[in-house]
Amino acid sequence: MTFANPILLAVGLVVAAALAWAAVAVARRRATALAAAGVAAGGRRARLAGVWFTVAGISVLAIAAAGPAATVPVSHASGTVILDMDVSGSMAATDVAPSRLGAAKQAAQSFISAQPASVNIGVVAFEQGGLEAAIPSPDHTTASAAIGRLSTGGGTSLGSAILAALSAITHKTVSIAANGSAPDIGYWPSATIVLFSDGGDSGNSSASGGGAGGTGASTSAETAAAVAVAAKAGVHIDTVGVGTAAGTTVDVEGYHLFTGLDEATLKSISQTSGGTYHPASDASELNGIASSINLRLTVTNQPLPLAGAFIILALVLLAAGAVLTVARTGRVI
Repeated sequence: MTFANPILLAVGLVVAAALAWAAVAVARRRATALAAAGVAAGGRRARLAGVWFTVAGISVLAIAAAGPAATVPVSHASGTVILDMDVSGSMAATDVAPSRLGAAKQAAQSFISAQPASVNIGVVAFEQGGLEAAIPSPDHTTASAAIGRLSTGGGTSLGSAILAALSAITHKTVSIAANGSAPDIGYWPSATIVLFSDGGDSGNSSASGGGAGGTGASTSAETAAAVAVAAKAGVHIDTVGVGTAAGTTVDVEGYHLFTGLDEATLKSISQTSGGTYHPASDASELNGIASSINLRLTVTNQPLPLAGAFIILALVLLAAGAVLTVARTGRVI
């Protein structure tokens, strides 16, 4: 238990102690006087009962005045969500109306609107290298504005995007060492990354990962390392596949490139990190993702004011003291 103003508690308890000492002193003098007069002093404890209830009431009232509070665990939907938005050139494809990026932006805005104020939302727009667009904040209007400003351009590095999101969660730079070793960033079970992408990955590949807008069946070495960091830290990655498997052709810096949805890469990322893959081929399906992503509950310790309970107890004790005093003496004072 903590007290907002312990000085008031000390003063109140000193007053209560003074009253108790005075009551005992008066009772002893009375008993001595009666004994000198040859009168038996009976019912002493009964006569003092009202006084002791009054002293107890004043003591409890002093505790109430000091602003007591207890710390109790409270569970609620809380934590950090990073919306990882792919803005590579392939996201300009129109196999999803109005475009892949347009559909992803609509879904992201719906997701933001569905979250309570206890959830801090950040935005990372990623090309190669990742770019943090809005730091995690309970002010969701900031995240919404950041989503609205996004436009396409550049390539896609899913690994860098995930590392940028982890940096936003931990508030420190997270990177893979030159020898490929993964850093220990601690444990962040209340953080979630929602990755909106068509799955194209231009990260350093040691497997069959495709280039931007490709259809590789496995993640690049860089992406695999980044996902391993997230999984070790307890950060789930929910992936949202934007586009169609049939794909389409898109103009990227004067080149006509075919781009299709790479579900294999996105499923691998979500499964490895303990998240979920959400297939989506049009805007209406994307809009339903906000209700399908489950944020984890967190438990925080919050102060519980106890002054009201102590005031009630003090009033009960003071009333009991007054009743006993009136019953024994016939006087209120």
